[in-house]
Amino acid sequence: MWEAERTLALVYHEEYLRHEQYPTHPERRERLSYTVDRFWEEGLFEIEGIDLVEPEPVDREVIELVHDPEHVELIRRMSESGGGTIDPDTAVAPETYDQALLAAGGSVLAVELVVRKEYDTAFAMVRPPGHHAGRAKAAGFCYFNNVAIAAEYAIRELGADSVAILDWDAHHGDGTQEIFYDRDDVLYVSIHQDGRTLYPGTGFPYEAGEGPGEGYTVNIPVLPRSGDRTYREAFQRIVEPVVWEFDPDLILISAGQDCHFTDPITDLAITAEGYRWMMERATELAEDLGALGPVAVLEGGYSVEDGLPYTNLGVVCGMSGVPADLREPMDPPEENPRGPERIRKVAREYSRYWTSVKA
Repeated sequence: MWEAERTLALVYHEEYLRHEQYPTHPERRERLSYTVDRFWEEGLFEIEGIDLVEPEPVDREVIELVHDPEHVELIRRMSESGGGTIDPDTAVAPETYDQALLAAGGSVLAVELVVRKEYDTAFAMVRPPGHHAGRAKAAGFCYFNNVAIAAEYAIRELGADSVAILDWDAHHGDGTQEIFYDRDDVLYVSIHQDGRTLYPGTGFPYEAGEGPGEGYTVNIPVLPRSGDRTYREAFQRIVEPVVWEFDPDLILISAGQDCHFTDPITDLAITAEGYRWMMERATELAEDLGALGPVAVLEGGYSVEDGLPYTNLGVVCGMSGVPADLREPMDPPEENPRGPERIRKVAREYSRYWTSVKA
């Protein structure tokens, strides 16, 4: 039987499967049920060093570490009154408020387990996702910002002085950016499909933070059809140097798996092996820095059969060091050859703030 090189907590609750806006919505329960089935088939839950851990909901006060009380109350009242619509992509059902508290609880528990050194790494496999939720806004399938809540909880309650958040969801995490835009104790690095081609239309290099936070928001928009080669370039030229120079106490990952080439609502070309490589590099970076983590929090990923079970498996392999069969349903498409050059242009923008980034 395999033994994990690093201990890993898989934070999951069956209640996450109950969250549903409508059966054909992209963010539907099969996103997680297919992943959990894949993990059982791979025997992950029988590997020494990998444990399934069940979370509890957080109290409202924890949500309000990053969200305005009026926003939290709006989601609560909408749920209690039978539901409603926030935007065309984001509806509130009677159970939404409680399920969002549980999703935040999974993220907070994952951070607690790692900060208290009960596990080396953790993956919060939560629903609903969170990185589009701002201080007073729910949008893009998101109600409360799970990774932002976890980061702020680590700082306020667990003694972390600094946190780096790496967000590789195909969609820019506009909510996370807004929450920490004027902070220098939270580094937010986002690799995402160019906002001129994908929701939410933000995340350009000139969005670099303000006041004390100037330079601590690092946006890396990639061209459509960018794949493994482009993301390696982004890691090596920008992500790793910036995180190294920032030297955080804790590394969090907004793990959006919708960059996979089979994803139906994005236009990127990452493979499951590409996801494994990114998470392995993030894990090795944490080890080299002496930082805690990484702690991954599930965001997007909508190729429920062909992509997400294997990209999530790649994430687990990268964190734990356990090998697995990261099969692809078909050959990946040819990558955009201009992808790496875009990364070099972005690097020139951020070399103004970070001496380790070479123009």
